[in-house]
Amino acid sequence: MSKGFSVETIPTLPPDALFGLKSRCQADPRENKVDLGIGAYRDNAGKPWILPVVKKVESSITKEPNYNHEYLAISGLSTFTSGAAKVLLGDDSPVIAENRISSTQTLSGTGALHVAGLFIKHFYKSPSESSSSSSEEKPTIYISKPTWGNHIQMFEFIGYKIEYYPYWNDETKTLEFEKLIDFIKSAPKNSIFLLHSCAHNPTGLDPSREQWKSILEALDANDHLPFFDSAYQGFASGSLENDAYAVRLAANSNNYKFPLVICQSFAKNVGMYGERVGAVHVVLPKTDIELNKAISSQLSKIIRSEISNPPSYGAKIVSKIINDKSLMQEWQENMVEMSSRIKKMRLKLRDELNRLETPGNWDHIVNQVGMFSFTGLKPKQVETLEKEFGIYMLGTGRISIAGLNDSNVTYVAESINKVVSEIPTHI
Repeated sequence: MSKGFSVETIPTLPPDALFGLKSRCQADPRENKVDLGIGAYRDNAGKPWILPVVKKVESSITKEPNYNHEYLAISGLSTFTSGAAKVLLGDDSPVIAENRISSTQTLSGTGALHVAGLFIKHFYKSPSESSSSSSEEKPTIYISKPTWGNHIQMFEFIGYKIEYYPYWNDETKTLEFEKLIDFIKSAPKNSIFLLHSCAHNPTGLDPSREQWKSILEALDANDHLPFFDSAYQGFASGSLENDAYAVRLAANSNNYKFPLVICQSFAKNVGMYGERVGAVHVVLPKTDIELNKAISSQLSKIIRSEISNPPSYGAKIVSKIINDKSLMQEWQENMVEMSSRIKKMRLKLRDELNRLETPGNWDHIVNQVGMFSFTGLKPKQVETLEKEFGIYMLGTGRISIAGLNDSNVTYVAESINKVVSEIPTHI
């Protein structure tokens, strides 16, 4: 048999769960359909929202005399990456002052995770291993159970073995904190732990500040690598500082000896979804200029080999915002507006379900934070909501709270009430 492509060697994969859901919703002719799947902010009219501060910058940026569409450097727009590091770690971060960070622009948070995943796979070694050594055994990455679905397929495709650490208790709708700490302590030394810095996707359940301290202490005591995914800073609570608590504690504290890898997205908090604006940061526990240079060179090699250099338009917009005090203030006001509307919808959904005396306790909806809620709805209930009521959500029961508004939240609550009342939760 001659070499070539064939259906025997290239299996057809099912549609991506999230974008397949979106396609079904778009094709649904029902006027009262509700899209609670896609993770994008919508205003109270259910429409995409361009942040006012973004509109302001967009209207002025093309009028600048030196505006062009030339290539960026391989590592990206330097004013963006340096500004992004300050947004993440704080203006007074010792990491930045002591030159302990290497930053590279990426294709949003997903691109950051991909670049970081490759970098860690090739260069995160125990002292006994050579940086050039190779092994047929796949490295293991520990991921929360559950997690964002793309984490799993991305790291599997890169070549990792996926293992899960305890996180969500489905019965109590709470964090499996003690089990998580025990798992961290029992994992092999120098393990890689992927952490959601805030607004955990899909559960919306974050550790408390005291719990974060215990998590980081356990990671440090066992020589693990904290690998942060920061996709919702400022979007969860409306405060950049509050939402960066875990990352800043890990990076800026003198209590820990681990390095950090942090992936940062500006898709949600600046509404730069399609412009793909993000960064990856590697933070060292102590200043090492030569190591910083080596890290930056290897990150650049990955970028160069995959996309040559990152896109400029969105980065220029974000750079303007995060490097101007007045624009920063407007941006934070925009984030407060988004996060406040989401909190309002959480309350309204919970209150409507309680008013209808829907079986179960729904307080977890308001106790969770960020864009998503892990409702506790089961696959059969989700299937019925889509088929009979035109309400679209992932099969896990995760909903995007941003898809709710004053005109549809009562309908959604009534539909959930009917389904939960008729279909047992164990199905």
